[in-house]
Amino acid sequence: MAKSKVEYWLTDEGLLLIGAWARDGLTDEQIAGNIGVTRKTLAEWKNKYSDIGDTLKKNKAVIDYEVENALLKRALGYSYTETTMERKLNEDTGKYEMVKTKEVVKEITPDTTAQIFWLKNRKPDEWRDKREINNTYDKDDGFMQAIKTRAGELEWEE
Repeated sequence: MAKSKVEYWLTDEGLLLIGAWARDGLTDEQIAGNIGVTRKTLAEWKNKYSDIGDTLKKNKAVIDYEVENALLKRALGYSYTETTMERKLNEDTGKYEMVKTKEVVKEITPDTTAQIFWLKNRKPDEWRDKREINNTYDKDDGFMQAIKTRAGELEWEE
């Protein structure tokens, strides 16, 4: 009797591959293609076999957190040290060696696009482009009555 296709993907090796693809940012459709099944079959496996569903959830979360951290870092700005290396001939040995020539601290300024993206998604009520504004007025509002009264008091020249 032949093994079913899912049996391999339930092994440690199969789950490791699925997890790696999820961490690499592949979609469920792409992962299903790599496995050799349809997206629908993968969805059924996720529901039926908790090992597959848990592996996908856990490993997709890893890449999501990495992207969130990178976005936040870019939004706030950061600094890093750039090291320049140069190949030089060692007179004693006659061989070329890599020698550090300088280190420079570089600053990456905060990125306003990343800040806007972050705020629109994290605080949509305050930062989204479309706002809900209530422009209705109460007809019993004293303001409208005052306008009507004042208009009646004005003398119109003809």
